[in-house]
Formats: sequence, C-alpha cells, structure tokens
Amino acid sequence: MEKKVWYVTGASKGLGLALVRKLVAEGHQVAATSRSLEALEEAVGPAPADQFLPLEVDLSDEASVAGSLLTAHEVFGRIDVVVNNAGYGIGGAIEELTLEEIRHNFDVNVFAPIIVIQKVMPYLRAQRSGHIINIASIAGFAGVIGWSVYAAAKQAVIGLSDVLAQDVRSLGIHVTAVAPGAFRTQFLSKESVVFTGTPIDDYREVRASHARYQSIDGKQIGDPVKAAEALITLASTPEPPTLLFLGSDAYNRATAKMAELSQLIEKWKCLTLSTQLEEFV
Repeated sequence: MEKKVWYVTGASKGLGLALVRKLVAEGHQVAATSRSLEALEEAVGPAPADQFLPLEVDLSDEASVAGSLLTAHEVFGRIDVVVNNAGYGIGGAIEELTLEEIRHNFDVNVFAPIIVIQKVMPYLRAQRSGHIINIASIAGFAGVIGWSVYAAAKQAVIGLSDVLAQDVRSLGIHVTAVAPGAFRTQFLSKESVVFTGTPIDDYREVRASHARYQSIDGKQIGDPVKAAEALITLASTPEPPTLLFLGSDAYNRATAKMAELSQLIEKWKCLTLSTQLEEFV
C-alpha cells in the first residue's frame, strides 16, 4: 500500500487516536492535532520523529490551523489525506440548550472542519491530488430523539462534503463524509458528550433516550482499530464514495431511514406535485 502523508484532527482520543496509531504502525507519516500537545504525545506514545508530527492546534483559530498545515507541509513535503475528526456530542431538546452551547457545538463540529478545508485547499490544488475525509455520524443521516443539535451539525457535515466533492473533483481531489455508528471509544464519556444542564420535566422521552445511550458506554459494537483500517483502505481507493457508513448499526439505521424516506415521498407525492404551474402539469 502506498505510504501517504496524513493530517488528522482530534487525535488524542477516540477514532482519531486509533487512526494515528495504526498509520504510524503501517509506516505512514502523520501530522496530528490536539488542543493539548502533552495529552496527544502521551496518548500516542513513542513514535518515530520522521513519521509522527504532534501539533497543538486551536481549530477555531484560523491562524493556528494555517500554521499547523504550513508546518506539516514543510516537514513532510506534501499533504495527501486530511481527516476532520475532532468533534463532540450534545444532548438535549432545543429549548433546553442555550444558544451559546448550540453555537459552540457547531463551531467544533462544522466550522472547524470548514476552516481546515479552507486552509488546506491551496496545498491540495497545487498538487492536483488529495483526499478530504470528514467524520460525520449516522446521527447526521438518521437522527434519534434527544440529539437534535448534534444531528443538525453532522447533517451539515454530510451536505457540505457532498457538494464539496463535486466542487473539487476536476482538481483531482476526493471528498468523503464518513458516518460511523457506535464505536468503543470515549465518545459517550463526559469528555466527549455534554448534556443540557437545565432539563425540562416534560421531555421524558428525551431523558430516556439519553439514558439508553449512556448505558452502552463501553459496550459499543464497533471496533475503533477496524474503523482505522477502513479509513486507510478508503484513502487508498482510486474512486472513493462521497458518503461511507461504518458499522452494522450505521448500516441498519441508514437502510431503515432510506425506506422511511421512500415511503414518505410516495405518500405525499400528490401534494408535492400540486405546486407546478399548469403548463408543466
């Protein structure tokens, strides 16, 4: 397999950490980012200096992101694969969450990847090659009760990726949104998911949904090492998909949602088509 230069955000834990470890083990070169350089180096462990470049980056700061990409390019000479992995979950009904909480979630899950894409595109355009992989979630395609803001943010990532792929295809650049199901990482821990601090009693089903998800922490069916292997395979595919689901749970939720949407479209077909001007009927 061809060795590539990777740039991975949110690399100190979860899927990002599993990916960085696997990449280093397979001989790839990796620029990895985290809010804490110390936490990142400790999590990854000993790694060859000519393969692993740890970077402390504030993904909300354009200058910080631009500087990290410049450093990665200067050290490794190119950037082949960009993985926008950093993100976190947020649970609560809309009226239970503050606008500050909602904006911050979009800043991390949506605007941070946009900043990375904007700053890395000049390098990829100059190369006329590259692959941008944006980590979304099955929640962005088939959301569940109690996670509206998280679903909205991850749906934005999927929509963004779909059109970005069309925009840059002629430049030799690929884009894939990856929608994982539940993987056995720290994602459901307090470090990676936040819940409303002002719950409203009427939202009993929302509380029940949160309790169900918290109960599977440490019991998720997805193997993060196998997810890392899948991402490496994806990056070596000549014609990668613009959307990839990871995990049997993601596959099942996606297929069920597609069937539901198909039924909905047909059920309301008459009303949908009723809005055309008469000359087009």
